[in-house]
Amino acid sequence: MHFFCSVSALETSITQIPGLLPRKAALLLKECNIATIGDLLQWYPFRYIDRTRIFTVREIVEELPYVQLIGRIEKVEIKGKERTQRMTAIFRDQTGTIELVWFQGIKYAREKIKPGIDFLLFGKPTVFNGSYNIAHPELEVFSPEKLTTASTLQPVYSSSEAMKRNWLDTRGMANLIRQALNMVSSQIKETVPDEIIQQMQLVPLNIAYHWIHAPGNAQELMYAERRLKFEELFFLQLKLLLQYKINKTSIKGFPFEKIGEVFNGFYKNHLPFELTNAQKRVVKEIRADVAKPIQMNRLVQGDVGSGKTIVAFLSMLMAIDNGFQACLMAPTEILAQQHFVSLQPLAEAIGVKISILTGSSKKKARDILHADLVSGELQILVGTHALLEDKVVFKNLGFVVIDEQHRFGVAQRAKLWAKNVLPPHVLIMSATPIPRTLAMTAYGDLDISIIDELPPGRKPIFTKHHYEKDRPRVLEFVKSQIDIGRQVYIVYPLIEESEQLDYKNLMDGYEHLVAWFPAPKYHVSVVHGKLKPSDKEFEMQRFVKHQTQIMVATTVIEVGVNVPNASVMVIESAERFGLSQLHQLRGRVGRGADQSYCLLLTSFKLSKEARRRIETMEETTDGFRIAEVDLELRGPGDLQGTQQSGVLDLKLSDIVKDNKLLIESRHLAERVLQDDPLLEQPYNIRLKLRLQELEKKMMNWGRIS
Repeated sequence: MHFFCSVSALETSITQIPGLLPRKAALLLKECNIATIGDLLQWYPFRYIDRTRIFTVREIVEELPYVQLIGRIEKVEIKGKERTQRMTAIFRDQTGTIELVWFQGIKYAREKIKPGIDFLLFGKPTVFNGSYNIAHPELEVFSPEKLTTASTLQPVYSSSEAMKRNWLDTRGMANLIRQALNMVSSQIKETVPDEIIQQMQLVPLNIAYHWIHAPGNAQELMYAERRLKFEELFFLQLKLLLQYKINKTSIKGFPFEKIGEVFNGFYKNHLPFELTNAQKRVVKEIRADVAKPIQMNRLVQGDVGSGKTIVAFLSMLMAIDNGFQACLMAPTEILAQQHFVSLQPLAEAIGVKISILTGSSKKKARDILHADLVSGELQILVGTHALLEDKVVFKNLGFVVIDEQHRFGVAQRAKLWAKNVLPPHVLIMSATPIPRTLAMTAYGDLDISIIDELPPGRKPIFTKHHYEKDRPRVLEFVKSQIDIGRQVYIVYPLIEESEQLDYKNLMDGYEHLVAWFPAPKYHVSVVHGKLKPSDKEFEMQRFVKHQTQIMVATTVIEVGVNVPNASVMVIESAERFGLSQLHQLRGRVGRGADQSYCLLLTSFKLSKEARRRIETMEETTDGFRIAEVDLELRGPGDLQGTQQSGVLDLKLSDIVKDNKLLIESRHLAERVLQDDPLLEQPYNIRLKLRLQELEKKMMNWGRIS
């Protein structure tokens, strides 16, 4: 992103900066994707060091990240041969001495050091062989003016080892940015109208760039950050809102003109339960969308068990009534199978042909399926990534449901657009409730429906934290639940980096449980990533049919498994799971009318974050509240695939910490577009120019969801 109108200066190659060698420019491009002066100015410091404090040698302790000293240098020695050469020196002030050491740049440092002169030293103290030293300190000849004229807050920049070897460390980057600012400062023009600058009390953009990289004090830094964060958030919202308007007017879609016999017949005669008011509202919203000759892009989010699947099925029936086919794409085979198993009897009850396609589908079945798809005989296809293959050709695809869409890459989702002459309507389902701030930012150009009501008769799941010492008590409780006819999940963590260890933990746990729950009275299933899909399915079916009372599993059961008789979820090493994962796992129980339980087993040693996750699980079953806490703990980059979408390419702002500014920016962008929907007025020329710059960088999220 470039925040400027002065394209000629700020899109100039960094090779034009005096003294920057071509190899260093190439390194900046490779390591940081910095090609232009504009890119360089957006390489923001990640923290600042207060340079106002002067320490003495006696005050140095290991905990100090950096110290600033005034003193003299004596006893300089160069040791070792060329390749292993190092230089040491003693630095002395009125309270004592500390050793300085250089492993690189020895010739340059030796020339700089002069005896009998006071130096201002800055560096990081470390302990070696029981004594403090400072490696590669920054040294300047001291004069009293240094302390008054120097920036009080020194920026610290990210840099790789390769950059440091080429003198592009914090100091090198600061010097380079200073030169770049001197070159272009007068050409950094405003991007927003003066009225907005005054209304939001923003400092000028060129001043903001100076202050972010060389703040004279904390107040200057605060003003600079606010201006540049506003710049990011306001233009992100403006772009998303404009894209939303474009989607609503110019992306053609298939109009579903009628609600016919298929939909009405199912709704009146075969609907397995009364829809909640929330489900009815969402079905009406979808109906209103698909009736128009504009492509629908709608996100349906609801908590675990809120009934998103039946809403998706009813929506697919609208497509069938209008002569179109529909598909549902899920991220895993297990989830695709679960969807198929739940939808197949509903479809067959009204004579709708449905099938499934996954990576393990046999060739003969695939050939039949492909032929039925092309002829139009096959009306609903459920599947995994296999749906995206070029040989999967529909006669008339009109409606696509994507479940847990953040697990699919952008390019993969875009492939669905090639499946018909006009793009099909798209319904995205998310079982992970999305916090309002993230939805406003990452999904700002989509319509959003929320199913905020659970089916009647569902009791809140009782959640309790136990330490490992309580395992016997937990297992006795499990036994009591099984003895009254209930079933139980016991889940172990699985993280790829330690697959062997996790597999061992799961199998050790399995053996321990078999000892606690001996056959023939008790039967235990086990499901994990090393099993073949067919074996997984066999074990799952044993549990579904109540042939086993306990399922020992890894997180493969996180989504998609629906066994109403299962009333207990035991999560081993719960501190190793993320909050949304814990909530998803808890959602596997509580699907029947009986009271259900989620028991979280952890070790005694819990990090502050792990403790917060466990406490949140005990406090609430509200998925939206859990999502808010998860966003606070993890940040936005890790949630909902926003990193890969390119939408949240925010260099400075944070949608959690800067929530207030984000909402202000959204409201302001809405007002701007209300007054001037296409930004055609002369007073909005700056906004239009800025958006043209953004157009090159930002993905059209709604178009390829």
